[in-house]
Amino acid sequence: MEGLSRDSITSIIDLPDDCLILIFQWLDCNCDRESFGLTCRRWLNIQNLSRRSLQFQCSFTNFTQLIRSSLSQTSPTINSFHLHRLFTRFQYLQSLSLSGCTELLDLDLRQLQCCGSNLRTLFLDCCLGITDRGLFLVGTFCPLLTVISLYRCNITDTGLESLANACSALKDVNLSYCANISDHGLKAVTQGCRQLQVVRISSSSEVSGIGFKGCSSTLAYIEADCCKLEPEGIMGIASGGGLEYLNISGVSCSIKGGDLAPIGTGFATSLKILNLRMCRAVGNESIMAISKGCPLLQEWNLALCHGVTITGWEAIAFNCHNLEKLHVNRCRNLCDDGLLALRDGCSRLSVLYINGCRRITTTAIELFKCYRSNVSIKGEEIMCIGPNLASKQ
Repeated sequence: MEGLSRDSITSIIDLPDDCLILIFQWLDCNCDRESFGLTCRRWLNIQNLSRRSLQFQCSFTNFTQLIRSSLSQTSPTINSFHLHRLFTRFQYLQSLSLSGCTELLDLDLRQLQCCGSNLRTLFLDCCLGITDRGLFLVGTFCPLLTVISLYRCNITDTGLESLANACSALKDVNLSYCANISDHGLKAVTQGCRQLQVVRISSSSEVSGIGFKGCSSTLAYIEADCCKLEPEGIMGIASGGGLEYLNISGVSCSIKGGDLAPIGTGFATSLKILNLRMCRAVGNESIMAISKGCPLLQEWNLALCHGVTITGWEAIAFNCHNLEKLHVNRCRNLCDDGLLALRDGCSRLSVLYINGCRRITTTAIELFKCYRSNVSIKGEEIMCIGPNLASKQ
């Protein structure tokens, strides 16, 4: 030690960039991460190179944030100038949210050429100025995308075709409230992206469901509530064979009687969560087929399904051995006998959501509680059920 000169002493400044990057990655506190770059220009560069996600102050990535944004003041304008500066600085982004940037234009997305090659997740929700041209640029500069959200974007089938051709690794696609897309564009996505796991097409009025026909077995999560689905479209939705979650609540009145029976004809044997809320015209034939053909069903929302009568309730009681949660709020044709059948069946039932069923007497409810004390009776009406995918992204 005595032979060491002062010139040979090593400090943290002498560490190579690779070591500094590892040190930065081990910092858990956001405050520490932000302070890291204040040390010197070199450390600031390390911080920039290590950033993997970016979300603008005006953007949002979930429904709650969307509602709050709609009630807030006008968001600052984000344009090509801002994107160029940021993407030049943060070149290794893997997740980017531009949601809520309503003034963003197609040509602004040319700046993705600076960082798009590493992007895996892109949110463009409510980017009203983004059209097919912008989607083409996304496909060109972001070939490795696995998640894209285009909620309320002004895109058409042409844009979806170019996206599917360029981003075949897509696993999660949100097309909700995209008024200008049809089954043709949906088919381009389901056929071109064979690793798809999640598709949302809520309130896409021109989609009947046939675009799902021949979809990959990896497709496990579909939200198609408030769509104008047709019987053939229902068959297409179930055709992949890997479906675990399906939401078709508020489906078009053209779906009635036994039109949902294809769900229970062998293609949806893995289905665990099914939301049929407000499918008022769906009848016993569909309920019987689903209860028999979906043995793994754990949660089923039948609120406001007025077409289900005693035959349907008995089928659920007899066949749904794994059912844990059942929603029957405001079902006009659920009577005491139907509740009795549910009481004597559904051995794994743990929660029953029930209120507003006028044909159910207080005595029947009390007897249910007495015989099935392990079942929690809840009066609230739940509109959205299923896994929280946002927490997994």
